[in-house]
Amino acid sequence: MLIETERLILRDFVAADWESVHAYASNPTVSRFMIWGPNKEDDTMAFIESVLSMQSKTPRAGYELGVVLKDQGQLIGGCGLHLEGTNAEIGYCFHPDYWGKGYATEAAKGLLGFGFEQQGINRIYATCRPANRQSAAVMVRIGMQKEGHLRQHMHHKGAYHDSYLYSILKEEYERER
Repeated sequence: MLIETERLILRDFVAADWESVHAYASNPTVSRFMIWGPNKEDDTMAFIESVLSMQSKTPRAGYELGVVLKDQGQLIGGCGLHLEGTNAEIGYCFHPDYWGKGYATEAAKGLLGFGFEQQGINRIYATCRPANRQSAAVMVRIGMQKEGHLRQHMHHKGAYHDSYLYSILKEEYERER
């Protein structure tokens, strides 16, 4: 699996990526708004094992992809598209050295194209914690609309958490292209 954007390559993770993934997945700042982490080495290795297993499923319902800088070959984060019939959920996570440079927006746009143009998806959605303003801004930049505020719908790290829900429809995506 390979998606190319202007500056990025989104590709299937390989076993050797675990150290690059661990560099951001073990960071408390990165995992602050995530349901996982900060990872220990075993957690990151288990993640890599799970995505390698996901790659072998037929039909494939999940795509967890490494985000690599085209010009440097450096893995800087990950993103995902998970299919649920004609709906799909996207997500993204990056090493903090690469925050604020438009990479999350670029990767998310690549996932939208893959979902709508190649997977026949009608609606793609994403969630973020209300305090994660940067993630919400990415969703708005890629054309998603805020659908709602999900109150205490998740329990992790010992507490209940709210989420904002955003989505974009295929017809909206096509209008914006």
